[in-house]
Amino acid sequence: MKIYADHAASTPCDERVVQAMLPYFTENFGNANSQHFVGRDAAKALADARDTVAEILGCKPNEIYFTSGGTEGDNWALKGVALHKKDKGNHVIISSIEHHAILTPAEWLENNGFKVTRLPVDSTGIVSVKSLEDAIDDQTTIVSVMYANNEVGTIQPIKELARVAHLHGALFHTDCVQAIPYMNIDVKELGVDLLTISGHKFYGPKGAGVLYIRNGVKLDKLICGGGQERSQRAGTVNVPAVVGLATALKLSREELDKNNAHICQLRDHFEKRVESEIPYIRQNGNKQHRIPSIANYSFEFVEGEGILMLLDFNGIAVSSGSACSSGSLDPSHVLLAMGVPIEVSHGSIRFSFGKHNTIEEVDYIVDKLKETISRLREMSPLFDLKKGGTYNV
Repeated sequence: MKIYADHAASTPCDERVVQAMLPYFTENFGNANSQHFVGRDAAKALADARDTVAEILGCKPNEIYFTSGGTEGDNWALKGVALHKKDKGNHVIISSIEHHAILTPAEWLENNGFKVTRLPVDSTGIVSVKSLEDAIDDQTTIVSVMYANNEVGTIQPIKELARVAHLHGALFHTDCVQAIPYMNIDVKELGVDLLTISGHKFYGPKGAGVLYIRNGVKLDKLICGGGQERSQRAGTVNVPAVVGLATALKLSREELDKNNAHICQLRDHFEKRVESEIPYIRQNGNKQHRIPSIANYSFEFVEGEGILMLLDFNGIAVSSGSACSSGSLDPSHVLLAMGVPIEVSHGSIRFSFGKHNTIEEVDYIVDKLKETISRLREMSPLFDLKKGGTYNV
């Protein structure tokens, strides 16, 4: 049996999305910037996709810029605004639990003369409005806080945080990559100036994303070259991927309630079994303010790498809750920011469910997880000490 429970990392492309994309690889293959009928066909598909995305996000089509995904959008928003407004001020604010698509450009800005403040979070991963009020000043040009965290799923009070930013003359950006598959998002209602999404998180193609830029907001270009995307983002637009993204986003909205109800049922069943059948665990995140797909647990006395490998051996695809899955031995910066002890954070796993998962698959995951934790704890000297044994170094 092969089970995929890592939908926060990527989702399979919906077959209806694939079918919508196929003509733009073959008969409608033109460059959308070409001045002939083949190019015009591609340009119309691009315009239609832009209209679809704009309608869903509650903005104007000319506020939608197509990118290669979440990382490009986040980099463009943070660096673009900071560099464009450096004469106004050199202060940037982010949260301490951002994705590396924000953390890394923030470090780049810091290394190039900017001041970066990283807002703390509480034990459930929420940024307080007061912490932003205390940190912001007249030198702050942009605040960036992700809507839903990619590791624990916690949802932030974006509307309130954006209001504080605007009261102090700063722009507000939110990384909506994890939130967009599960929430009805209207940029005007949220009050954000910039917003990032990525197609492969909601059953669309990889390599396609959107950066919403409110009309009137100015920022430096990230990619320079030709005149594509109204001369703001150079490079031949990936028309098939953009068509796929728009189709996937439309389907996601139409089926939002149905998918959320199904995924919530899976997650709740999973959590009920895990919490009643596996001892010495810690649930990470906020149980009230979260997206439905993610369940993150720390399993004491064992390492996340071991859990990941044994589950993979049993045909179960999940992610480690720490950065060790990418080759680093460092614990998750998200869990550390939430106050999870280092030794506990090393035993963390993120389970993220999708619309194709079933209750039977969830039961299989829990059964194999129980076996895995039991097996690893039998080999753990720390667990032996917990049971009253002795361990000689």
